[in-house]
Amino acid sequence: MFDDEYFMREALRAARRAAADGEVPIGAVVTRGHEIIGRAWNQVELLKDATAHAEMLALTQAQTAVGDWRLNECTLFVTKEPCPMCAGAAVLCRVGRVVIGAADAKYGAAGGAVNLLQFDGWNHRCDIVSGVLEVECRSLLREFFRAKRTQNHEDAKAQSLE
Repeated sequence: MFDDEYFMREALRAARRAAADGEVPIGAVVTRGHEIIGRAWNQVELLKDATAHAEMLALTQAQTAVGDWRLNECTLFVTKEPCPMCAGAAVLCRVGRVVIGAADAKYGAAGGAVNLLQFDGWNHRCDIVSGVLEVECRSLLREFFRAKRTQNHEDAKAQSLE
């Protein structure tokens, strides 16, 4: 019952919450064993904080739940490949495993553009599993940005009529 797809569905649920709030729809869940100890979605616009990515918020919750900054026995599930900031945080928190939905060839730091999760020069490397529920994760992002582009186009058209 508790497998990578199960927890990625929980991360997708968080990502949908971000989309409903007008945020880029990325969700993250941190587990220890079969228990969710951190759950978050992007809140950059809400908090007016460029560091309020889903992964950062979920990792902070998990550290509080564990009572330590070391999350060696934990897994981070995220709907889109982490950016360099979030990948760096996962390494610094000593996350054991990172499970990714959609890859990000442009900004991804788990092998998309660079691989900070397994950088040879660092004393910790995270195991990586990619492509879990990739179609669902990618679709949510595409739908969000398609709607955003449509809205921007309609706004520009309305302004030109004024």
